[in-house]
Amino acid sequence: MTAGLDTPDRRGRTGLDRHGRDLTGNPRVRIEDVEVLSCDWYVLRRTTFDYQHSDGHWSREQRETYDRGDGATILLYNTDRRTVLLTRQFRLPAYVNGHPDGMLIETAAGLLDGDSPEEAIRREAAEETGHTIGTPERVFEVYMSPGSVTERLHFFAAPYRPQASASASAADGYGIAAEGEDIATVELPFAEALAMVRTGAIADAKTIMLLQWAALDGPYRHS
Repeated sequence: MTAGLDTPDRRGRTGLDRHGRDLTGNPRVRIEDVEVLSCDWYVLRRTTFDYQHSDGHWSREQRETYDRGDGATILLYNTDRRTVLLTRQFRLPAYVNGHPDGMLIETAAGLLDGDSPEEAIRREAAEETGHTIGTPERVFEVYMSPGSVTERLHFFAAPYRPQASASASAADGYGIAAEGEDIATVELPFAEALAMVRTGAIADAKTIMLLQWAALDGPYRHS
């Protein structure tokens, strides 16, 4: 008996090796086997499949996929102040891959965890910035690293209003302490945030995409 396959893993999941076996959308792909390599929290799978190439011949392929669930992110902006509200937190993967200190400036984001994208991003905005937002504007949906990670990220934007108590609350940090989160808010002039993309001070892909959207098609497009 194997946790995550025959018996529940620590998140209560079973049948994790069945994921993807019934796909029929692409006749040039035949799924042959799915093996779960790890399911400690997220799921790492190795899938064996036959693939028909453009010249007609078939080949046997293997790929590993990392399944952490889908997520959502949001750009909070204030057109009167011409600012955006971002977050700063430590990211170990960035730190071990060349970032000077691992402290990334980002848009608020999180996994859906069973909620709709809209519900999830309202939750994450409150948890990470202390701001309650109304109905967010849907921007686009993107596969962030389709060569290995299954995650589809839902992008949103919404206005925010400065809160009188925000600075005092931010001193203690945002995020869920039980999950190891220690998140600070960073309010920046929009022009400065764009300049930080150019210099590399903002190096997070989802944040760059939303800032560029804001400049091209969003609230600052006529600036």
